[in-house]
Amino acid sequence: WWIGIGHAGTLISAILLLLNQRWRNSINRFAEAMTLFAVACAGMFPLLHLGRPWLFYWLFPYPNTMNVQPNFRSPLVWDVFAVSTYATVVSFDFTIAIVPGWHSTFFPPYFVAGAIYSGFAMVLALAIPLRKAYGLQGLITGKHLDNCAKVMLATGLIVAYAYILETFTAWYSGNVYEQAAFWHRMTGPYASSYWLLVGCNIAAPQALWFKRVRGNAALLFCWSLVVLVGMWLERYVIIVSSLAQDYLPSSWGNFHPTRWDWGTYLGTIGMFLFLFFIFIRLLPVISIFEVRTLLPQAKVGEEAQR
Repeated sequence: WWIGIGHAGTLISAILLLLNQRWRNSINRFAEAMTLFAVACAGMFPLLHLGRPWLFYWLFPYPNTMNVQPNFRSPLVWDVFAVSTYATVVSFDFTIAIVPGWHSTFFPPYFVAGAIYSGFAMVLALAIPLRKAYGLQGLITGKHLDNCAKVMLATGLIVAYAYILETFTAWYSGNVYEQAAFWHRMTGPYASSYWLLVGCNIAAPQALWFKRVRGNAALLFCWSLVVLVGMWLERYVIIVSSLAQDYLPSSWGNFHPTRWDWGTYLGTIGMFLFLFFIFIRLLPVISIFEVRTLLPQAKVGEEAQR
């Protein structure tokens, strides 16, 4: 979930720049900061779940290489470490897996659309309260919120299409294991989570078709939170329900999160908010340079130079 939000910030900033969308100037700083903080939160999970002592043996001597053996000074060691740890892509991990419910070729574009979907939802969830609290209505206008809502609606439709295609493919393939996995999602012990994610990610965002909803900042804020909940449930259902019943019946079982699981997850949310509050306290939340290029004085300057 955090990785998806981190990807989204980069995509929002880059895609809107490539498409020459000048309205991005008021939100791209949110997106870029969101990327950094979300990646930091995502990094907490592999650090807490390493479980491989040799990674600590390689990782911890790195800040002080003068006190370790000469072979650890070689950059090759760190290349091997990076390849062994980060050489895979999450969506392709699912695509090439043989676990029922994961073996789908459209996971990469589906994950990209989902990342943009949750990313714009997070931007709205951050920008709307700050816009109200700091009086930024002149810089983050209703037009900015409307455009973000439209992009969120478009990517939400792509995600909805992926859900439908995923279910149809499982049925049309004739693979009894795939069919059983999806039937287990819809009617098994995780059915409530599955239908809740369908409601959050498919049904609820359809209200964004109406301009009255897109023009109401309070409603838009609530809808962005709904989408964020739905995208978290999507990851939960994809991972947990698929692993609950694999090919070996003796390994079947339902996952029940402990207080430590919830504590770790809620702690990363607190960490994200803490970093974001420090960001808005010390740095401008809107790019001063890029906004100045939109002012009338800048236009006059450009004409004078010509």
